[in-house]
Amino acid sequence: MADTMQFDLVSPERKLSSVQASAVQLPGAEGDMTAMPDHAPTITTLRPGIVRVQSPEGDADYVVTGGFAEINAAGTSVLAERAVPVSEFNQDTLDEFMTDAVNARDNATPEMLDDLAKRATELAGVAAELGLNANS
Repeated sequence: MADTMQFDLVSPERKLSSVQASAVQLPGAEGDMTAMPDHAPTITTLRPGIVRVQSPEGDADYVVTGGFAEINAAGTSVLAERAVPVSEFNQDTLDEFMTDAVNARDNATPEMLDDLAKRATELAGVAAELGLNANS
């Protein structure tokens, strides 16, 4: 069994990470999961949450608003809708994310309302975990 795997995190704005990782914790849509070297092939959607990466270079955390993760024995790739390193995530960024979520909800079809409301609640949970206020 290998000690590390390739981890890549990209968003439409930029590539955020490309490192050898020993473990990656993901906020999967069906529940949290941890990808490790030699993981069985899996593709999952992501909900708003924190991606936590453990690597020999040091640990790193990223806030994601959703997206997809592809996991296999050699690595994990995350294609995020939006992603920001936790170290850069502040009240202004949260307010922008929440405004986008509210605008999406307000312009959604009735079929999409439940999913968008759930995503806004999950983003508020991330904010609380990071000590920020999602209702400002």
